[in-house]
Amino acid sequence: MVNDSMANLLVIDTATEACSVALQYENQLFTRSKVAPREHGELILPMVDEILSEAGLKLTQLDAIVYGQGPGAFTGLRICISVVQGLAFGADLPVIGVSSLQAMAQASRDSLGVEHVLSAIDARMGEVYWGQYESDVNGIMQLVGQETVCAPNVVTVSNADSSKVYSAVGTGWKTYAKELSETLNLPTVIHKEPLYPYAEAMLPKAVELYKQGEAIPAEQAIPVYLRDNVAKKAK
Repeated sequence: MVNDSMANLLVIDTATEACSVALQYENQLFTRSKVAPREHGELILPMVDEILSEAGLKLTQLDAIVYGQGPGAFTGLRICISVVQGLAFGADLPVIGVSSLQAMAQASRDSLGVEHVLSAIDARMGEVYWGQYESDVNGIMQLVGQETVCAPNVVTVSNADSSKVYSAVGTGWKTYAKELSETLNLPTVIHKEPLYPYAEAMLPKAVELYKQGEAIPAEQAIPVYLRDNVAKKAK
């Protein structure tokens, strides 16, 4: 366990169409983001340089580097892991992975005050990456059950409760709103934002993991694909 002081963290995420970076240092927050599919490789390192320059910091002054571990696009996840590992090795820093689905749920909690969130990312090939999250007493969104990849008509909610209102976020809801709503048959409010996970929203969970001693060596950073067969072809 580490002390309870605020962790100084750099967060990098390129798991979806959005490319984003966030830096938390003491009581300051710096962010960069852009929705730019297929440009993550060109954008991400300049974003990191800009944010460090704005803060007047070097990587070695930080406690850890956080990465968006997925699920998400395979190419985007590989870019994120390679960049994070390179930076972490150079600065001798540990790393922390945070779920893309959790980040969207956390953003909803922080901006809207909601407590029950169903995150869905369009996984292509007629499927969604799916995660159910509930807020704990500290306002951190915690996973209920497991994250999965499945067809929209087979998603499930653990301990489904029709007295609750579930907030729905992500590109999966944009693409498959009708199928998901009919399958669940629960009180659900579909929010236009957040449509994508962003680095800033990964900070609350990352700080929790850091304080719990869950930071790992850079070489152990791995993406979460959820799909076993990454070469699966679209029908």
